[in-house]
Amino acid sequence: MGDIGSLTTFDKSGKLTQIEYALNRVNQGKTSLGIKATNGVVIVTDKKVHSVLVDADEYHKIQSITPSTGFVYAGIGPDYRVLVTNARKSAQKYYLTYRELSPVSEVAREAATVMQEYTQSGGVRPFGVSLLVAGYDHEGPQLYQVDPSGAYFGWKATAIGKNYVNAKNFLERRYNEEMELDDAIHIALLTMRESYEGEMNENNIEVAIVSKPEDNEDANFRVLTPQEIKDYLEEAN
Repeated sequence: MGDIGSLTTFDKSGKLTQIEYALNRVNQGKTSLGIKATNGVVIVTDKKVHSVLVDADEYHKIQSITPSTGFVYAGIGPDYRVLVTNARKSAQKYYLTYRELSPVSEVAREAATVMQEYTQSGGVRPFGVSLLVAGYDHEGPQLYQVDPSGAYFGWKATAIGKNYVNAKNFLERRYNEEMELDDAIHIALLTMRESYEGEMNENNIEVAIVSKPEDNEDANFRVLTPQEIKDYLEEAN
C-alpha cells in the first residue's frame, strides 16, 4: 500500500495529498454544470441511477438552500447531504439576524469555510465533493464553484465531475455574456448531451433555474418538472 501521508500535513512538494484524492473522487462523479445568464442561472446534472429498481423520484441531486439559492454537486452524496444541512442552518441564522435572505456569496463562503476546516482538523477527512452554488440576490444572478480545499470562485459558466474538461471546452465555444436564461438552458442541455453516456431524457437529468420575475417580486429558485425538461430537450434538438 502506498503512503497516503497525514491528513493535515503538506508533503515535500507543498501539496495536501488528501485534497488531491478528494478532487479525484469529485472527478469520478456524475457531471454537473451551470451557466449564468443576464436574467438568471441554470444548473443541470446527470442523475442516472444504477438500477431500474431504484425509485428515481426519490433521488435528487439539486437542493434549495434559500428561496433564491440552490446547490448541485459532483462526488460523494452523503458528504453533500452534510454540506446542504450546514448551509441551510447558516442561511437560517443569517435570516434570523438580519431579516433578509443570505446573499449568494455568503452562502458560498459559508460552505467553503466548512470544507476548509476539514482540511486542517485532526480525525476528519476532506469532503469528497465539489459544489455549484446558483442564486440571485441584490447583485443579480450569481454562480459559484466550491472545491474540497475550501476554495471558491465566481463563474460565468463551469462544469464539475466526470467529463468536466470536455464540458468546459464546449461551454467556452458556446457561451455568450448577453444570453438570456432560455438560451442558457438550451446551451446547458446541449453541453450535457455532448458527453452523456447513453440516451439523455427528462427522467435521467435534473435541471433547476433561478430567476427574478419582471414584476419585481423576489427571485425564485426551482427545479424544473420532467415535462418542462422534455419540452426544452425537444427545442434543443
